Amino acid sequence: MKHFYLIFLLSFTQICAQELNCSVVVDARQTGDENLQIFKTLESQLTEFINNNSWTGRLVRPNEKIDCSMFININSYDNDIFQGTIQIQSSRPIYNSSYNSLVYNFNDRNFSFRYQEFQNLSFNENQFENNLVSVIAFHINMILGIDSDTFELNSGTPYFNMAQKILDFSQQKGFRGWGPSDGLQSRYYLIDNILSPTYKEYRKSMYDYHIKGLDIMATQPKASKESIVKSIMLLGQMDKRRPNSYIMRVFFDTKADEILDIFSAGPKVPVTNLVSTLSKIASNHSDKWRNISF
Repeated sequence: MKHFYLIFLLSFTQICAQELNCSVVVDARQTGDENLQIFKTLESQLTEFINNNSWTGRLVRPNEKIDCSMFININSYDNDIFQGTIQIQSSRPIYNSSYNSLVYNFNDRNFSFRYQEFQNLSFNENQFENNLVSVIAFHINMILGIDSDTFELNSGTPYFNMAQKILDFSQQKGFRGWGPSDGLQSRYYLIDNILSPTYKEYRKSMYDYHIKGLDIMATQPKASKESIVKSIMLLGQMDKRRPNSYIMRVFFDTKADEILDIFSAGPKVPVTNLVSTLSKIASNHSDKWRNISF
């Protein structure tokens, strides 16, 4: 009986791992004081805060953790006030392969916060604690929502709603990035676009691109590429209704290199309409579209 209990306990422990496998880097070279201990402490505390918290309440196995990274570039600091940027990326595994596909790639340039070394970092979904925690928690929920959407259509809604809730609590605190006046490339417009019915094709495209596209690439490469073409053409429909959307830019900042790789090798599929559509809806990556070889 003791042996059975021990085996059960070990098995249960193995599926209680937290949801994220996040690499955090705090780079303070621009301050000229990059070797200060406070930056190393911040990096360590954020790593523990992100990876050791339960963000969904679900039980996950170690191989189900989401691989992600946060690169924080500190431009300046004055006592406990820090100014910088944060680059967030996350990826998801592709079925029957060792390949991980980038699904979230966001450079948040409106990142300022107060921090004292060893201060407690805790997230309360029902109130604003501080901007450091709010920005990190916002992006964690974006990671969770987008990852979920790539496996099951629109299943990321609870996480996007949480990101919206974080934004609502944070808007009146005086930090940039949370409001409509903080520029189009902000957290405000990111979550606004994702939750808006106006841009509903984005989430459908993300699902089709991965489940019907990349996940069958190993066994059905031509059908995979045809599905990816359809998912991109769906984005073309969205662009006709609302051109130059921010979420479109986020999509192609994440996927442009991958799309180029997909359509530059393997079985041939018609790409004339694809290249034309890509050139219209993601013209800032036109150098890549010109290199699609067939």
